[in-house]
Amino acid sequence: MTRTLLLALLVAAPLFAADKPNVVFIMADDLGYGDLGCFGQTKIKTPTLDKLAKEGVRLTRHYAGNAVCAPSRCVLMTGMHPGHAQVRDNRELKPEGQFPLKKDTATIARLLKANGYATGGFGKWGLGGPGSDGDPQHQGFDRFFGYNCQRVAHNFYPTYLWDDTTRRPLKNKPFPAHDKLKPGEDPTKEATYARFRGDEYAPDLITEEALKFVTDHKAKPFFLYWPTTVPHLALQVPPDSLKEYAGKWDDPPYPGGKGYTPTFNPRATYAAMVTRMDRDIGRLVAHLTKLGLEKNTVIVFTSDNGPLYGNLGGTDCEFFNSHGGLRGRKGSLYEGGFREPGIVWWPGKIAPGVSDRVTGFEDWMPTILELTGGANTPKGLDGISFAPTLLGQKQELRAFLYREFPGYGGQQMVMVGKWKAVRQKLKPLAKNATPKTELYDLSADPTEATDVAAKHPAELAKLEKLMAEQHTPNPEFPIKVLDR
Repeated sequence: MTRTLLLALLVAAPLFAADKPNVVFIMADDLGYGDLGCFGQTKIKTPTLDKLAKEGVRLTRHYAGNAVCAPSRCVLMTGMHPGHAQVRDNRELKPEGQFPLKKDTATIARLLKANGYATGGFGKWGLGGPGSDGDPQHQGFDRFFGYNCQRVAHNFYPTYLWDDTTRRPLKNKPFPAHDKLKPGEDPTKEATYARFRGDEYAPDLITEEALKFVTDHKAKPFFLYWPTTVPHLALQVPPDSLKEYAGKWDDPPYPGGKGYTPTFNPRATYAAMVTRMDRDIGRLVAHLTKLGLEKNTVIVFTSDNGPLYGNLGGTDCEFFNSHGGLRGRKGSLYEGGFREPGIVWWPGKIAPGVSDRVTGFEDWMPTILELTGGANTPKGLDGISFAPTLLGQKQELRAFLYREFPGYGGQQMVMVGKWKAVRQKLKPLAKNATPKTELYDLSADPTEATDVAAKHPAELAKLEKLMAEQHTPNPEFPIKVLDR
């Protein structure tokens, strides 16, 4: 019997308590630890999220499921860490979509649906192409609107979005998402960049469908999963948001050539994208309040992985301090690659505060199921409910947090208390090779500047043993040196 089927068989009968809280899970895309005001950002305005953080719990040591999109989302949906997960790296499949979740996977959406919840996903999926076993509507979602495929999501003005199982055409002219200026086009003129905009901005359409979902299901518990594509590249935003930041900083144009579409004022565009996302979250909170649902709704906000290196596609992580001073960026298992802002808001139930408990994406499934009173939490999860912490109760610390990733050269990480072990460049190693393991004391060295492996051999040996124990080979995503 497969692990997936075993988990699915452990799902209990539906529960239909009238007082079950609604759950809204909002996940940004490539947003860094330092991109929100409540996590230290000084240039970009995020008043809604800052307010939610002030009124709720701010998670200062929250970790995404992995360092890039698809494997991070797999951890979130299944409650299994990357050493046991089905999807461990980004892998596109033609004609559209990514490597799919298996049929009957016990996803958080499927489990909440079994508990009487209406389930809706709005934004970017990335765990199985249209019609595949991994399609969101084959994984527990009643409703889906947005991008199925991560590559299509590289353009905020696409020619279509998925409306359940139907492609909804949009009023946007087609253009390559990784285009660049043509010979003779003047990079110093703002008008040159107009052809990289359309009439229908996908995040606006997705927001409207998310708000409609709330209205349609206001009389019963709902799970609203909102994996927005903001602020993932390309850098694109409507003019009404751009004007807040245009001209505010020295902002040289990005003419293309380093991935994604050209942008006249990339810094202003990035900031405007984040602020517009924050505005839309504010619209959701206002909508919940108008319907009288705000006190019976849990809102979670986080991001799927860290910000980008360099100026790929015109981004400028260093200018905004998007990494929050942490080492590593997207694709890295150093802190900056997958340590993310975390906010949980539930007025009257979760008291304002700050938690430095180590939590990860695998913890959301058991946590949300406990907060919603569900009795069907699967056995054998890697995730640990931190509902007691959110509700102000004492809770044992997490024993360890494990990550692995065959991409970006192949990496592995385990964290126990203040100690963190990291391995890099695993992919090229032979099966019988001995990987080099770095060791960091995060209590004294939060930026992972000094490898202290040679000074603490006993601690290093303990963490290396954990690394070996937590890795299960996955033939679809091999790492030879670990697959022993």
